[in-house]
Amino acid sequence: MKFVEYPTRDALIAGLSDLVVAELGAAIKKSGHASLSVPGGTTPGPMFDRLNIADLDWAQVAILLNDERWVPETSPRSNTALLKARLFQNKAALAKLVPLYGEAETPELGLDALVAGVEAVLPLDVLVLGMGGDMHTASLFPGADLLEQSLADDAPTLLPMRAAGAGEPRITLTAPVLKAAKHIHVLIMGPEKRTALDEAVNLSEIEAPIKSVLENATVHWAD
Repeated sequence: MKFVEYPTRDALIAGLSDLVVAELGAAIKKSGHASLSVPGGTTPGPMFDRLNIADLDWAQVAILLNDERWVPETSPRSNTALLKARLFQNKAALAKLVPLYGEAETPELGLDALVAGVEAVLPLDVLVLGMGGDMHTASLFPGADLLEQSLADDAPTLLPMRAAGAGEPRITLTAPVLKAAKHIHVLIMGPEKRTALDEAVNLSEIEAPIKSVLENATVHWAD
């Protein structure tokens, strides 16, 4: 794991955004296309605002979430709606959205229709993850019903996930997909997240799912 500390949160957002743009640009130059997976929630919002004005051949970039709550875009809890509002704007409006939600009552019923779209853009060129204070990442929550299956080397690309701390049912990329990304970045802010990261290093992946991706990750942190 590589750890990068920034003097301010603004500096973190600027530095990580520029790095993501550079890595996507290199992937496009090499193969003609690139894939980017990002977290939902409020923390990456400023990064989305900066990315969407970056000079990049966005029409060649496929973007998907790390995970999604199984709610429609009309819900304020929808990360897909957040992406459309803050990342798929300006120059980045030309990028392709790979959905992690479908019109089905449960993620189990909707999963099969989503897998092919996700697998078409794997392995991920650039992966940006968040981490909760409970040391979850994507929807790999400690105590989740299918956590052990999601961490296995032979896990499927996507799994539904339910956990006490997750709220709604979720759908998530599994650990093998996350670990196979060519560039892995973890974005965290504040002393609570720094403490959680330090604890995670000494715990098992079942106790601290973020540990499953740390070996080849760069962690970006600001207080």
